Amino acid sequence: MIRLNASDPAFAHAFDELVGARREADADVSRDVRTIISAVRDDGDAAVQAFTSKFDGHDLDETGWRIERAELTAALDGLDSELRKALELARDRIAAFHEKQKPTDSETTDDVGIRLGSRWRPVASAGVYVPGGRAAYPSSVLMNALPAKVAGVPRLVMVTPTPKGEVNPLVLAAAELAGVDEVWRIGGAQAVAALAYGTKRIEPVDVVTGPGNAWVAEAKRQLYGVVGIDMVAGPSEIVVVADAKNDPEWIAADLLSQSEHDPTSQSILFADDAAFADAVADAVDRQIGTLSTKDVARTSWDANGAIILVPELAAACPLVDRLAPEHLELAVDDPDQLFTLVHHAGSVFLGRHTPEAVGDYVAGPNHVLPTGRRARFASGLSVLDYMKRTSFLSLDRAGLAEIGPAAVALATAEGLPAHAKSVALRLESK
Repeated sequence: MIRLNASDPAFAHAFDELVGARREADADVSRDVRTIISAVRDDGDAAVQAFTSKFDGHDLDETGWRIERAELTAALDGLDSELRKALELARDRIAAFHEKQKPTDSETTDDVGIRLGSRWRPVASAGVYVPGGRAAYPSSVLMNALPAKVAGVPRLVMVTPTPKGEVNPLVLAAAELAGVDEVWRIGGAQAVAALAYGTKRIEPVDVVTGPGNAWVAEAKRQLYGVVGIDMVAGPSEIVVVADAKNDPEWIAADLLSQSEHDPTSQSILFADDAAFADAVADAVDRQIGTLSTKDVARTSWDANGAIILVPELAAACPLVDRLAPEHLELAVDDPDQLFTLVHHAGSVFLGRHTPEAVGDYVAGPNHVLPTGRRARFASGLSVLDYMKRTSFLSLDRAGLAEIGPAAVALATAEGLPAHAKSVALRLESK
């Protein structure tokens, strides 16, 4: 774990190194994914079957390619009642939040009589990737599927890896609750390629969303253009800005909530009190030993964790912007004051009683967020990722007469005579 102090002369250089450190896919991953994509594009189902056998250890012809509706229903019916209520609460809150994101069509007629506007429509089909390797995440099903359903996507397809052919019933139950139309027992880069290109069994989709490992993220990156994507997601990350009024145990648990995701995850604390920072570090060390995920959390914290002392918490905000974190907690008395100073973060959690973990499950805002400093230019998953906007305009003779000459002049200046003529002929017509 790195300890930095903003007052040290060497701080700027050390912080630059922290910001620039890479925790994402390397050249080998890129090469391997390119090979997988090429095979699926050329050989379709045969390639998907071979890669599933190699990476997930089962034969799709034996375990079944598609998970049928009856299995989803049975998984939901078999849930413990308390767990089912929790999933239903999460579904309802996530759906309600995303309903408010739905865009509206616009139309206006300007002062020269030209009619113009925009129309929003959902994509025809979308694919949702749900991790199933290191852990199974029903929350990811809800977070990816529900915005698509709210958008009105007619066909929603889910792919999820099933090591040794086994699938987590919670994932199936969440798919049933979210209204997923198709569930396929495939994962990895081969699943993303199958969704993008289509196979004899699986029809292609227009958009692929959802988190995954480095191979999944790289497959989405390489296939962008063949298919739309939400984002290229990297390792999880959290930044916590906290004063000494916090319980160190709370803040330590918040940091570990991301460290336990993956050895490449990153957790960073900004504090303005050295004794409090030490107390948090001690609490992290104590709590790690109690976790079933302790090996992953320890590796992540030791390799990528950081505690940074600042003279005052407001001074942390420009540093936070440099990191542009996936998750940001502002655990202070007046979080809104600091929030106004932060410009780059995927999702922000305001106040001492708003742990990031509640946002992962039941709060409502989406937990699929930009990582790797991409919050500088990207946003979390939303209804808009499953929709596209079409602009339109309508001119009558008078409207064309008003603006057409300028179009002719610009087309001529650009050396595009056919452009100019298509307008000029109409202007000359009686």
